Amino acid sequence: MRDTAIVFTRAPRLGTVKRRLAREIGARAALRFYVRTLSVLLHALAADRRFRTVLAVTPDRARFRLPLGVGRGVARIGQGRGDLGSRMARALGRFPHGRAALIGCDIPDAGPADLAAAFRALGRADAAFGPVEDGGFWLVALGPRRPAHPFAPVRWSGPHALADTRLRFAGRKVALLRRLRDVDTAADLAATRRDRARYPAPARCASASRSRSDRPPTPPPPARSPA
Repeated sequence: MRDTAIVFTRAPRLGTVKRRLAREIGARAALRFYVRTLSVLLHALAADRRFRTVLAVTPDRARFRLPLGVGRGVARIGQGRGDLGSRMARALGRFPHGRAALIGCDIPDAGPADLAAAFRALGRADAAFGPVEDGGFWLVALGPRRPAHPFAPVRWSGPHALADTRLRFAGRKVALLRRLRDVDTAADLAATRRDRARYPAPARCASASRSRSDRPPTPPPPARSPA
């Protein structure tokens, strides 16, 4: 059975995404960042044949366009109602018999190599998490052996999100992937840019010794906001 990568996203509309970041850099700049990051990630994942890619959207019936060629052939599903944990559990629950990974769309340094690493980790663990520096996680991957309610109760949007979630996996083997930075503030955005200037892209993406054919595709140019 083919592994499934689920990209978790909010419909990219002005004033509804990255609100903390928008308060500091403006709503249009925050939307441009969001669309660009989503587009680059989706383009790279959709081009990788090691897994299928699904876009999980909220609101469920939202219609929006991404730049030409991005996400072509990617299925879209609605996240449904409820808090973040309920919606994440519902998306992963659509694939109960195989391996599925759910990834956020606002992590600029994430890419196909990280999904491949998550699925490899599930060969020896029941779950894999990609931690972020603020105590949350940017990716969760689950195998068939998983808790009935993997994300309840969890204190979201704070330093306890990953720790709370791991309590639900007591007695199961959990793997941790590389720690990345999510972008919630202007300081986070500046730090990400400094990191990229300091480390070339291949060094940031898993093993730099991979063969050329195993490397993720080159991302497209920055996408313009649809707003």
